[in-house]
Amino acid sequence: MSKITQLDSQEVYKNYWMRVREDKIRRPSGAEGIYGVVEKPDFAVIAAIENGHIYLVQQYRYTVGGRFWEMPQGAWEQNPDAAPEDLAAGELKEETGLVAAKMTQLAYQYLAYGFCNQGYHIYVAEELSQQARELDAEEEDLIVKPFTLAEVERMIEAGEIRDATTVNVWGWLHRKGYLS
Repeated sequence: MSKITQLDSQEVYKNYWMRVREDKIRRPSGAEGIYGVVEKPDFAVIAAIENGHIYLVQQYRYTVGGRFWEMPQGAWEQNPDAAPEDLAAGELKEETGLVAAKMTQLAYQYLAYGFCNQGYHIYVAEELSQQARELDAEEEDLIVKPFTLAEVERMIEAGEIRDATTVNVWGWLHRKGYLS
């Protein structure tokens, strides 16, 4: 198995949400080069399912200039070492006001490991009760809505849901029998 060796690393940008570094590297062939790496804390994505419905959220995504439906998800930059199940429960309540009596972890995936170290924990939330939402400032325009499973399937097939994480989780839900 070949391994790239890091020769040097320099932070080129940092803010509250991420750090970007540029590494000088040596490939197994001996050739040297650079590698840009985005470091972000892991996040949780939550499939909140109840009575044949799944809850999605929609907000304006500045980077792509549009509003899109997706499953509730987020990270705790102020507490990147939080237990994944606490993060999932916290993000679900924050964005939707939902509290789950049953949380099941399905998987852990990497978001885009070609340039970023961020991964995400996939949870299914069931036996839901409604409480007040606790939105962050960045989520002030967030909308939450339950959709039938058939509606979400149609939205994915029509390209209306463009969040790769949401589509990936949908595949996990099919595989694990949550959508039957």
